[in-house]
Amino acid sequence: MQIIEHFTDLTPVNIVINFIDVLLVWYVVYKVLTLIKGTKAVQLLKGIFVIIIARIATDLLGLQTLGWMLQQVIEFGFLAIIIIFQPEIRRGLEQIGRGKLFQRSSSQEEEEQTRLIEAMKKSVSYMAKRRIGALISIEKETGLNEYIETGIGLNAEISSELLINIFIPNTPLHDGAVIMQKDKVTAAACYLPLSESPFISKELGTRHRAALGLSEVTDAITIVVSEETGAISITLNGNLHRNLSLEEFETLLRKMWFGSVQESNASSKLTWRGKKNG
Repeated sequence: MQIIEHFTDLTPVNIVINFIDVLLVWYVVYKVLTLIKGTKAVQLLKGIFVIIIARIATDLLGLQTLGWMLQQVIEFGFLAIIIIFQPEIRRGLEQIGRGKLFQRSSSQEEEEQTRLIEAMKKSVSYMAKRRIGALISIEKETGLNEYIETGIGLNAEISSELLINIFIPNTPLHDGAVIMQKDKVTAAACYLPLSESPFISKELGTRHRAALGLSEVTDAITIVVSEETGAISITLNGNLHRNLSLEEFETLLRKMWFGSVQESNASSKLTWRGKKNG
């Protein structure tokens, strides 16, 4: 009878209210996860889920002593959560006070993308003007761990200052490639596979061959600054885009890194076969 009464109460208005209620709960959970993303709280949250799952398992398996201990942990865990998550709670309350908690996260993503592009543009501009050779690969869908293992691990935040210092001649890390994953410089002095294509222009050196070689076996973006001429190039999916101006470099890198790229695009200077496009 209670079930029948429950369904009879489901008027169109109640259904809409319940639906909005569920959406709001999911949105709040999403914003909380976004808030603690990249902090130590993520690992602590995983630990809490493990404890809850373990408590359920003790009931199923009849482990009374262990179950009692976990139940005590859960009951007194609320106070512990407040203490452990104090920095995140304070930051969340500050953002609510500034009205920033429920802003669209897309704006934050756009700001981060702009920061990364500006860091790459500044470093490449500096090295191109001074003819400092550079080789920088950006991981996309295909993992680059086998090439990362050949270099020296850094796991540092991407910045123009860091990239410039890595490629300054006669420094320990300047020889080889830098590999980046998301917003981190993962490793430096990495070895990349050289392309064995017979169609590559003989005027291209080892850096360009390495960039093309990696682009032939992965979907990584690789940026090359020529030590001889200071020319800027980018490779992707076996194609080489040569002699880019700084504006062309910025536009093409943004499109390749954060958007779709058409390999037949007119912005390409040369394909890896050395033929002009259009």
